[in-house]
Amino acid sequence: MARISVFGIGYVGAVAAACLVRDGHKVIAVDVDEDKVDLINRGQSPIVEEGLGALIAKGIDSDRLFATSDASFAIDQTDVSLVCVGTPSDPSGALDLTYIKEVSRQIGQEMREKETLHSVILRSTVLPGTSEDICIPLIERHSGKTVGRGFGFGYYPEFLREGSAIEDYDDAGLVVFGALDEATRNFLHMVNATQDCCLHEVGLRTAEMVKYTSNSWRATKVTFANEIGNISKACGLDGQEVMDVLCADHKVSMSPKFLRPGFAFGGSCLPKDIRALKHLADRTQTPTPLLSAVLDANDAQVARAERMVRDSGARHVGFVGISFKPGTDDLRESPLVELAARLVMQGITVSVFDPYVAQLAAQQDGDPFRNSKLPYLKQMLVQELPALVAATDALVIGNFYAETVEILGAASVTKPTIDLTRVRRDMVSTGTYEGICW
Repeated sequence: MARISVFGIGYVGAVAAACLVRDGHKVIAVDVDEDKVDLINRGQSPIVEEGLGALIAKGIDSDRLFATSDASFAIDQTDVSLVCVGTPSDPSGALDLTYIKEVSRQIGQEMREKETLHSVILRSTVLPGTSEDICIPLIERHSGKTVGRGFGFGYYPEFLREGSAIEDYDDAGLVVFGALDEATRNFLHMVNATQDCCLHEVGLRTAEMVKYTSNSWRATKVTFANEIGNISKACGLDGQEVMDVLCADHKVSMSPKFLRPGFAFGGSCLPKDIRALKHLADRTQTPTPLLSAVLDANDAQVARAERMVRDSGARHVGFVGISFKPGTDDLRESPLVELAARLVMQGITVSVFDPYVAQLAAQQDGDPFRNSKLPYLKQMLVQELPALVAATDALVIGNFYAETVEILGAASVTKPTIDLTRVRRDMVSTGTYEGICW
């Protein structure tokens, strides 16, 4: 049994406190709102959430749940504190961290005289860097202790949906956390021991970013479904039926495919189909701000890569891959062709290694490409990768080919290399190597 204090007993804290008590732990719920404190101590829920009132009542009856506004008592009587206070938006849209800062100061002050290690675990939604740049320094300053030795720290975001929060707590689709010490790490593994899903242990900043990524993805899915539904209705169709069929595809549409950060999309289908659907929406006077932004966002990724190449200062750039994806010679609307063309327009020499495009060129007389953006592509082709590496000032890795990994890994140590596809998972931006999204 762990002794846990929960700071903030709103929608997240109240559920966490009740579920932890149910699971056999002793919990002290802390809040400045005396009304919430009184409700819990009377065995009542401070929020409307299915099943929560019964759990709180059982917790009070078992003497394992108690609520207070006395932070000093809570810290003294527990070994772990979960911080679940709100992080509302300020008028500018930025996060208001008033409650986070106040609780960090308060916990730090109350830990100053404590002789045993106390773990602080932040569950509130905060932007990447908040734990390391704000919370930990405040706790260190007010406690006189050092994180990792004098106190433990972790970030453990929640993914609870109001109305089904207890169900989500018990059967999480995603568990992610970061911990800076063994005691905090062990606690987080212990409270999640019954989860069926994988436990993702990452850095604090990554865990903070995953929370925002999850919420943004959920919001994007709602907006996308609504836009498709609106277009469908304008065409006399049932938008929910359309989405039901799409959601039945777990191989591609509802899978991790296409959710890997990297370069822009291209090819014969996606760009033209987005344009066609947008044209249909315009014709039926159906606003589609999300769909309308897709091609602009795609072009922005090409521009991002262009800036990275320019910033390298290279005057002769070698492209590894020029087709719109690996395993094909298809150049139609390839974003790599677009990127190369932009560089050529700026007076930068471009050479290309692409085994599939080279194979097509070798099989046909003349120029088989007829590509208006790169009319001299055939003359740009280099047959061997080592020759490309030797002849150029910088490399752009546009497509992944297994046989190139060793050569490119070695070249990236000394030659400016802009990786748009991630040639090796363990490679991160450092020195002369720069990944577009990593």
